[in-house]
Amino acid sequence: MATVDLPLLPLGRGTDLNSERGVECPGDLPPASDPALVARARAAKDALGEKVFVLGHHYQRDEVIQFADVTGDSFKLAREAAARPDAEYIVFCGVHFMAESADILTGPDQQVVLPDLAAGCSMADMARLTQVEMAWDALVKAGIGDSVVPVTYMNSSADIKAFCGRNGGLVCTSSNADVALQWAVEQKPDAKILFFPDQHLGRNTGVLKMGYSVDDCVVWDPHRPNGGLTTEQLRDARMILWRGHCSVHGRFSPEAVDDLRAEIPDITILVHPECRHEVVLKADLVGSTEFIIQTIEAAPAGSSWAIGTELNLVKRLADAHPDKRIVFLDKAVCFCSTMNRIDLPHLVWTLESLVAGTVVNRIEVDAETEKWALVALERMLALPGRTAKD
Repeated sequence: MATVDLPLLPLGRGTDLNSERGVECPGDLPPASDPALVARARAAKDALGEKVFVLGHHYQRDEVIQFADVTGDSFKLAREAAARPDAEYIVFCGVHFMAESADILTGPDQQVVLPDLAAGCSMADMARLTQVEMAWDALVKAGIGDSVVPVTYMNSSADIKAFCGRNGGLVCTSSNADVALQWAVEQKPDAKILFFPDQHLGRNTGVLKMGYSVDDCVVWDPHRPNGGLTTEQLRDARMILWRGHCSVHGRFSPEAVDDLRAEIPDITILVHPECRHEVVLKADLVGSTEFIIQTIEAAPAGSSWAIGTELNLVKRLADAHPDKRIVFLDKAVCFCSTMNRIDLPHLVWTLESLVAGTVVNRIEVDAETEKWALVALERMLALPGRTAKD
């Protein structure tokens, strides 16, 4: 096979309109250079009318988010879709696991579409069902299987959610993780929590909200025999954290916090709980994406903030609040690369295909997986005291 030279483009300069075409897109995907893209998207959306409902995750590009009927985090968006039973098409501008959740929660006559099937989530991909089942078998062999309650973060595949449903566990979000963990430890005497796929959210919640020590939390590495842990370590642990992380939030460092405090003495550090434990300990405030947005909206004029979350959202908050000084916690560019695969050309292609009567990139969860994933989600929805948000 002949090799093809690909252009090397300096970061932020130059474009290659023939690259990053995604998957399952025929040759009629419009080029990003088409000056009519905005008008085409608007015309297609208008033609579909109430048949289509467009969801836009907070981490999406501005060029896409402008066409969203609702913006929010993954679970909020899935619930918004479920609240629109008359919408025949749900176009989810997010990533794969989010579209799966929307398919689980919406009706059988609604069709969920992901504009680019290559828009996945590296964190969700770090916990595969086969790996989780092998870990579960190892916990049973270690003699602690009857004590373990599985808890999965919303940022996981439908089959992982279903695994939790089948095995007495539940789903959590970043804002109700502490309530979910408290529920889990109440299910069995001497309960241990198996938490996946994000070790940082699990550790931060266990240590800061549940009163665990760092030593109470061990990390299961699916790429090592027995997770890289001894039977004694598994028996002594209170939380078994999956070795997974967010490629965006995992980048932030304690040094970046120190540097910003030295540069801007009155700055407030606001980070997402998917950040590393060392970063969270140095932060002033920690919370979900919705918490971050609400905090900035309520902040007084003239205040200074460094935010540790995805750059699209941070830039959008800075633009929306010019009376406040809002900076990104990392000096390096930190977009979510998979989320950014949903661009205006893919959205236009999706909407125009629907206008033409062709449903592209439909996301469907099989009936058995949907059944047990819904069990895990319903357990979360029944948690006391807090509305579920990401």
